[in-house]
Amino acid sequence: MPKIQMIDIKGNPVEEVELSEGLFDAPISTHAVYLVVKNILANKRQGTHSAKTRAEVRGGGRKPWRQKGTGRARQGSIRSPQWRGGGVVFAKKPRDYSYTTPKKARRVALKSVLTSKFQDGEMILVDKFTMDEPKTKIFANILKDIKAGKKALVVVNDDEKDVQRAARNIAGVKTSRATDINVYDILKYDNLIISKAALDVVEEVFN
Repeated sequence: MPKIQMIDIKGNPVEEVELSEGLFDAPISTHAVYLVVKNILANKRQGTHSAKTRAEVRGGGRKPWRQKGTGRARQGSIRSPQWRGGGVVFAKKPRDYSYTTPKKARRVALKSVLTSKFQDGEMILVDKFTMDEPKTKIFANILKDIKAGKKALVVVNDDEKDVQRAARNIAGVKTSRATDINVYDILKYDNLIISKAALDVVEEVFN
């Protein structure tokens, strides 16, 4: 059974906590992680690109010069793709890039990245985030005390809304609800900081 040292907001050890083997001691599948990250990035694409084909470019209604006798290559329109200002061959049009990865692959990928964070020592478990008021400066000091690093993903429970408010303006820090964590965010940030309440939710929902 994997164990992690839980700390308070001052960085002091509190107690050792047992973690779920299914989430934090699972076989790591790099291929599943690749598939899920690729899917997440594809779903983020707007797909609003649009270029004009030769049929859509304005102008070029007549033949620029006669077919024969000029010594130049034959041309039918000044809006052909080889002309400056002409249309684009196989022009990109707006499209939807989103698709769905199988649920089993998503679960395997999530378990893989959680296990990787734990084994690499990039996971910090905090007993609870207690603040007198949701101030950015106060939460920044908490992150400094627990050695969160420059880029951190803070996972909280639904009840810990003050943390989400306090962390909004801190560069390199993102907050996420326990039920909304995803593979891409966990990989993107150097450290995974999670409260004990949020850990309980993660183990209940994703295990």
